[in-house]
Amino acid sequence: MGDMLKRLFVAAVVMLAFALPASALDRRVRIVNNTGYTMVQFYGSYRDTDSWQEDILGSDVLYSGQSVNINFDDGTGYCIFDFKAVFENGHESTDFGNNVCELGTFTYN
Repeated sequence: MGDMLKRLFVAAVVMLAFALPASALDRRVRIVNNTGYTMVQFYGSYRDTDSWQEDILGSDVLYSGQSVNINFDDGTGYCIFDFKAVFENGHESTDFGNNVCELGTFTYN
């Protein structure tokens, strides 16, 4: 019986080691612009909000062929974000339901 308890204990420790709380997850995503157009605005808002919040690029732009790392950790613990990119030619691209806790790179083509 003691051997079985040891195995259960080891299994529980291993499971806890891999079960990170949502607040400890990495929310950094590399946004890549491969469109041929300059990205002039970028928004990332968690799914349950009804506004796009603020332009993450601010006064900066993201030229075609460039990328930027964005940390989506806004303190809410949310992982699912909607993205909106606006380009110099006026085109807008919206992408919904992106899991920033699992997504390492997001590319606009």
